[in-house]
Amino acid sequence: MSKRPFLSIRQKIYLPFKRFFDILLSLLTIIVFSPLYIILAILVKCTSKGPIFFKQERIGKYKKHFKILKFRTMRVDTPKDVPTHLLENPEKYITGVGRFLRKTSLDEIPQVFNIFIGHMSIVGPRPALYNQDDLVAERDKYHANDIVPGLSGWAQCNGRDTNSIERKAELDGEYVERFNIWFDIRIIFKTFFQALFGKDEVEGKTSK
Repeated sequence: MSKRPFLSIRQKIYLPFKRFFDILLSLLTIIVFSPLYIILAILVKCTSKGPIFFKQERIGKYKKHFKILKFRTMRVDTPKDVPTHLLENPEKYITGVGRFLRKTSLDEIPQVFNIFIGHMSIVGPRPALYNQDDLVAERDKYHANDIVPGLSGWAQCNGRDTNSIERKAELDGEYVERFNIWFDIRIIFKTFFQALFGKDEVEGKTSK
């Protein structure tokens, strides 16, 4: 298997524009929604002990590690780096504000800073945990580890955590084959409506 993913000529041409839109939209989001960030930060800090933000090691492009940024949604005594759905009783660790943030996906919005820096894109395969060897191995089959991970992706629009590891990787591979500006726009709109109506939401996220 080659180190770099197979990309069509159109995809290679699109990549610089994709990065430009990532920088532009993440910067606008940081500026426009800064009051919301401040409000959410105050709510997180005032309703539970611990830091405002949660940093976690994730797998980026070419399997390079980076720190993903989220609003903390779980107590500080939650077992470290354990996916929520693998906890014995996940509900006891999720804070009141954290439950709302997860339901609306607002816990994810600090990742616009990851996007602005270049660790992530607005759309792409969701970055795997550094210890999710099974998911990383499956994604290798589809070159899904060889592109920039995203805030949302095709797998998140089609079952999210209800999918098996194999199915997630397959959907991520489908994104690698199909991604273009129109497909990215479709995923953005679908993600927005899913967050708005809480569709496909289960306790499988690993944010804290």
